[in-house]
Amino acid sequence: MEHNSTFPIKLAELDALRNEATSYLKGVQWEQGGKAKSRDKNQKDESILLYLSKANGNTANEVVSVSKSILALKKRLLIDSVAIPLNLNHSLYALQEGLTIGIWLKDNYFDASGLSSLNERKSTLDAQQRREYDSKLQTATAYMLHGIAYRILFELKPLASDDLSVMKNKFAGIPELSVMTPIKGISCMLFYLDKYLNHPEIITSDAEVLNFTVVFFEAIIAEIQLRLSSFEYTETITDRTYKLEKSEFAVSGWENVLEGTAKSVEFNKIRFEEIVGNRDAKHFAKRLTERMLSYDFVAKKNPFQELGGFMPVFMGYGIPGTGKSMLIAAIATKLKEHCDALDIPFLFHPMPDTLISTFQGGSAEKMVQWMKPLQDSSKLIFAPIDDAENNLQERTTQGVSAGVKEVIGVFLRYTEGAYAINYGNSSIGLFTNLPEMLDKAVISRVQGRFKIDGARTIPDFIDQDYLWWSKFEKTMPNFVNMKNPENYTYLSEQGLAKNLGEILNQSDEPIEAKIVEIYEETEAKFGTDQHLFFAELYQRVQKSFPFFSSRDIRNIQSAISLRLTDFDLPEEWFSDPALYFKKDYDTKFSMLKELMKQNMKGLNFSDIRRQETVRYLDNVATIADTDFKRKVEGRVHDLNVQLAANKLFDAERK
Repeated sequence: MEHNSTFPIKLAELDALRNEATSYLKGVQWEQGGKAKSRDKNQKDESILLYLSKANGNTANEVVSVSKSILALKKRLLIDSVAIPLNLNHSLYALQEGLTIGIWLKDNYFDASGLSSLNERKSTLDAQQRREYDSKLQTATAYMLHGIAYRILFELKPLASDDLSVMKNKFAGIPELSVMTPIKGISCMLFYLDKYLNHPEIITSDAEVLNFTVVFFEAIIAEIQLRLSSFEYTETITDRTYKLEKSEFAVSGWENVLEGTAKSVEFNKIRFEEIVGNRDAKHFAKRLTERMLSYDFVAKKNPFQELGGFMPVFMGYGIPGTGKSMLIAAIATKLKEHCDALDIPFLFHPMPDTLISTFQGGSAEKMVQWMKPLQDSSKLIFAPIDDAENNLQERTTQGVSAGVKEVIGVFLRYTEGAYAINYGNSSIGLFTNLPEMLDKAVISRVQGRFKIDGARTIPDFIDQDYLWWSKFEKTMPNFVNMKNPENYTYLSEQGLAKNLGEILNQSDEPIEAKIVEIYEETEAKFGTDQHLFFAELYQRVQKSFPFFSSRDIRNIQSAISLRLTDFDLPEEWFSDPALYFKKDYDTKFSMLKELMKQNMKGLNFSDIRRQETVRYLDNVATIADTDFKRKVEGRVHDLNVQLAANKLFDAERK
């Protein structure tokens, strides 16, 4: 569900709850359940789980004090160090802030869900109302624990080690987590936190305090996520966002994603001129950077979106070794240079390789964590997915993991639907050698596509060699004793095209056999300057390619709109940002409309419509054809193996 309303968490209201939070840290009481007590009795005495199960929580009057345990830990850690344990103090502060926010969220849920009025009439409730009361109390407790853990992770996760595997190996989980009442929830959670803090092997240094606290509260959130389906009356949780005053911190329903934690990834700086060939790809990349830079941070929208020339999702495809990774780096380089010059925050946010998790639900959670920063309206964001076929593979293919299906589900939800917020400041780029292996629904989200085909012409091959041997020339002049080509200046053909028409060379004839056949049949019936030509063409294509849908037609329309906005922004706008980039949204929009009108004077709409339709349909057919050939080759291979096995079997029987 979309989080449609945002409410503030006022700092003054939190101040009033801080004493209650501190009192829980000073002392809570918890009696362990039977399951937790008897857990893993057969393991050795030093087992952490057994230690937890013998944790003396049997007596109802025993008080457990996390703040006392932290003081004791401070003394223990100071044996080896004279420095004040900063991480330990930071963890204690985060615990207090987490508890305060959790109590605030719980109180808020009490009022919003009607639990407060049920609580006031508790003694007079009938059986049905009593059931509602108990159910809401459990939901309030779970939401409070979620809020506590979420706030603590927001505070500590950016400071913790990137690799928490050592601490995760030491950590033995949480034997039980109560959500019966808020007091029981906090008491149970702090009881096990305290037992871990007192275990001699868990925390051996100041840095480990922070790492342990992160691992512990990640486990709390994971436990609550597992139980989400059992909580009722959650409407007043899922329909709103709570944002902390003067902070980036916000709680959106049960979402387990930390806002503002995405940091720009380092990349190698590469210029477009260093990429040989790939004229289509370089032109597309140039347009993408110009369009993203037109985003207006005040209006939180992009004039190119209104003109129909912006691509939230695009795809670059081609055979291996044609420069996909170089192109990703070149786009990032261009954007970063312009952002630095214009004083605009930039986030380079590639999809990590480690997205697919073996745990059920783990991949979806990681994917949400990756997608969420793309909704940040305060920076320009370029989010490439290299080797996209690994994580976004066709779901119907045999052997596709549950993790891939989870990732695709999140991708589709965040690129179109309730979650799909795009202000015109972020773009996801799919880069793949095997577009036919991508999921059909993912491909249908792609609004701009281009071929990455590497070197193609004599100048391309000359320049590719030149980039290699010129390095020798710098270190050992005259070592490369070969003649230069006549009448050619190295790299002169690697510049950027003026517009797409220059690259296409006005060619609008289809190449793929099936599309050629359909195109010619349609052309025999209608002229290509008639609207009916396209309606007939689409219907015929759909008969041959059943997955071709209305969304594909929208994508063709987007491609045509892109062509209509296929113009250069004047150089002087970049050298003097006040001329365009620093102007208000409406002025920028008017200036672009004027440029668009000038650009369209030399264009013919029916030609552009035909060219872009043919380009798109050729692409659809190429992907379908390659997919079919791959399946045929796979089946032929299986049949050959079967025949060879039968021969071997017959020979052995004789």
